[in-house]
Amino acid sequence: MSDSVTGHRAGALRSLNLAVVTVSDTRTIETDTSGRLLVELAESAGHHVAAREIIRDEPDDLRGLIRQYADRDDLHAVLITGGTGISPRDRTPEAVSAILTKPIPGFGELFRMLSHAEIGSACILSRALGGLVDRLVVLALPGSRAAVELGMTRIILPELPHLVAEARKV
Repeated sequence: MSDSVTGHRAGALRSLNLAVVTVSDTRTIETDTSGRLLVELAESAGHHVAAREIIRDEPDDLRGLIRQYADRDDLHAVLITGGTGISPRDRTPEAVSAILTKPIPGFGELFRMLSHAEIGSACILSRALGGLVDRLVVLALPGSRAAVELGMTRIILPELPHLVAEARKV
């Protein structure tokens, strides 16, 4: 890793306040294994999950929830699982991208590249995406546990403190 990246990361917070959102028309807290895994991985890395929601795949509802989170100074990032596929009810990317103030295209690109190594060309069905809503980092992953584990361990946990530090610069 370059000295420049190491230097940028050195000043980043180590413990962040996160919101975890599962987008699903069918899951409950008891059956939401992907959301549970997001929480477990985040907390084991020293982060605090300050909010956890399961929300139907309704774009207006998701946009409203993210805007509420963006108004909270105590939240650093929102991690979303679900609704990123291509079926008619999968509308997370449209909902999220409509309110992003700054897209981070590299997140989805890297996720699909890493995913290709595990699932092959089926990775093109993923519409994982990331960006900022003002100073709030918003990252959306597919709803499978394998996708959550891949995204969290290979991208989000290593880079999230740095992302938040950059997003909150004045």
